[in-house]
Amino acid sequence: MRINNFVVLLSHQYPQSLFTMLKCAGRFFIYATMKVNYAKICTLSQDLIPLLKQRGLVIFDEQKAVNYLSNIGYFRLSAYFYPLLKEPKTEHLYKDDATFDKALDMYRFDRKLRILLFNEIEKIEIAIRSAMNNLISYAFGDVFWITNADYFRNPAIFTKTLTLIQGELDRTKEEFISHFQDNYTNPYLDWENEPLWKV
Repeated sequence: MRINNFVVLLSHQYPQSLFTMLKCAGRFFIYATMKVNYAKICTLSQDLIPLLKQRGLVIFDEQKAVNYLSNIGYFRLSAYFYPLLKEPKTEHLYKDDATFDKALDMYRFDRKLRILLFNEIEKIEIAIRSAMNNLISYAFGDVFWITNADYFRNPAIFTKTLTLIQGELDRTKEEFISHFQDNYTNPYLDWENEPLWKV
């Protein structure tokens, strides 16, 4: 009752756009601070099929659907069921043309796209690393530049960089790193370290 009176009071004191903003912020605060116990139970893949069908999802091959739900998981696939839901989506009812195969096609497309993108991102990452190694090391005439504080304006960034490098070197089991540590030293540091191309 008090909240309603407060809302009426605000609506008379502030312009409509500000009032709407305040009303939305208030709702967000109330919803964000309200928590309920999680009451959902674990459901086996074969038990999900009747539920999905009851909600209107067409499943042509139930055994195939059970296999996919078991191997991929319902919650991973549910993101691909979501576009197939009618509005309002909170009712969990599927559109007339919604099929399990359509959700699976979206999942497969997403998976192939992710693999393709990661493959290209890896090429870009390697090219950037190589360019940093070659260009900066050549410009400074120093393959140990990343461990030399003179090349850093910000001491905090330099310290963080060294910490990351040391952490990686402590964890690595790479043979070429061990070979370097056994045979060479870093001129800038007490602990042995690699030139940039090794890091």
